[in-house]
Amino acid sequence: MLCRFTLIPDGGALVYRGRPGDTYETALLSFGLNPDTALVFCRGRSVPQDEEITEEEAGIFLASSRG
Repeated sequence: MLCRFTLIPDGGALVYRGRPGDTYETALLSFGLNPDTALVFCRGRSVPQDEEITEEEAGIFLASSRG
């Protein structure tokens, strides 16, 4: 299973090659990204990170943690 992630707003791309049943959180962690500081978008809507990857393309908006 392949999913191409576009980083928002800079437009960089990351390609995730995973197994069926993998979640968006799994993909973020594989890229070394902290899921607490990222939002995932598919088809213009935010998706839960524990949702199974079903799309071939998604966006990742990186935010900073305020703690």
